[in-house]
Amino acid sequence: MRKIVITGGAGFLGQLARGLLRSNLNLKVDEFGERQIVLVDVMRPQMEIDDPRVHFVMGDAADQQFIREILSDDTQGIFHLAAVVSGAAEKDFDLGMRVNLDGTRALLEACRRLPQAPRFVFTSSLAVFGPPLPEVVTDATTPVPQSSYGSQKLIGELLVAELTRKRFVDGLVVRLPTVSIRPGRPNAAASSFASSILREPLNGQEAVCPVEPSTALWLISPRLAIDCLLHAFNLPSQKLGSGAINLPGITVTVREMVAALEKAGGRDAVKRIRWEPDPEVRAIVETWPTRFDTARAASLGFSRDHESFDRIIADYLHEESELGSKRHA
Repeated sequence: MRKIVITGGAGFLGQLARGLLRSNLNLKVDEFGERQIVLVDVMRPQMEIDDPRVHFVMGDAADQQFIREILSDDTQGIFHLAAVVSGAAEKDFDLGMRVNLDGTRALLEACRRLPQAPRFVFTSSLAVFGPPLPEVVTDATTPVPQSSYGSQKLIGELLVAELTRKRFVDGLVVRLPTVSIRPGRPNAAASSFASSILREPLNGQEAVCPVEPSTALWLISPRLAIDCLLHAFNLPSQKLGSGAINLPGITVTVREMVAALEKAGGRDAVKRIRWEPDPEVRAIVETWPTRFDTARAASLGFSRDHESFDRIIADYLHEESELGSKRHA
C-alpha cells in the first residue's frame, strides 16, 4: 500500500486528491480497507470527496506529535500545502513562524523517521521575490523577500533542499503564481482580491478591490495549479536539478481582469466591485514580480495556461456549474 498525505487538504488545492485518483498511481483500498490519500487540515473541506481511498483527518500540521501519527512507514509522498497566508503572516508574526516555518521543519523531521525517503512537494510562492527586481524574473533571479510570508517560504525552500541533499526526503519546490479564480471564500491572503473581485460579483455579491486598476499580477488558474502539482509529484528525481521551480503563469492587470468580468457577467457584475485602497495590501502586492521567464518549468514538461484571462473565467464558470450539479444530485 502507498499512502499520500496532503497538508492543507481542506483548501481548494486539496482537490488535487481528485487528480491523484485519476492518475496512474494505481491507488486502491487494500484487504483491510485502509485509505491511501490522507487530507490533513485544521478545518473540514467545503466539499467532501466520496471515495474509500480518501480519508480526512482534522489536526494541526504544525503539531509534531500529530504529524508523527499521520506519517506511517508506507507514506510514499507528501504535498505540503498548509500555510498561514501572506496577509495573516504579516499581521501575526508568531503565527506565521509557527505554521510556515516551524510546521514545515516538523513535517520534514517526521519524514526523517520513515524507512524510505518520500517524495516531498513543497508549495512556495512568488512572494519570495522582491525589489530590486529585473523586468523579467528568470530561474537565475535571486529571491529577496519583502514580507514575513515570503521570508518563511524561502526558508522552507532551503530546508527542503537541505533534507533532499541529505536524502531524508525526495523533495522539490514549486513556486506558485497567484491563483485566480480561486474557488471558495475570501481569505487573509494579500492576493485574495484577485479572486474575490471576480468570484463574488459573478455570484451576485459585492467585493472590495484594495489596489489600483493598473496593478499587474502574475496569475495561474486553479486547474493549471493542480495539474502542475500532479506533474511535479511524478517528475523523476534525476531530471530535477537544483533549486525551486517557477511555475508558468500569465501577466494580467486588474483592469484587464475587470474587463474580462464584464464580458462574462455584464456591467452589473462590475458595479458590484467597490474600489477601496488598502495601503497594507498594496505595500505587499507591489513588491511581487509580474513577469517571469519559466524556461526551466517548460523544459521539465509543465503545461502553460490560457493566454486569455477570458478563457480562465469561462473555465471557472464551467467548473462551478458542474460542482453545483453534483451538490444537488
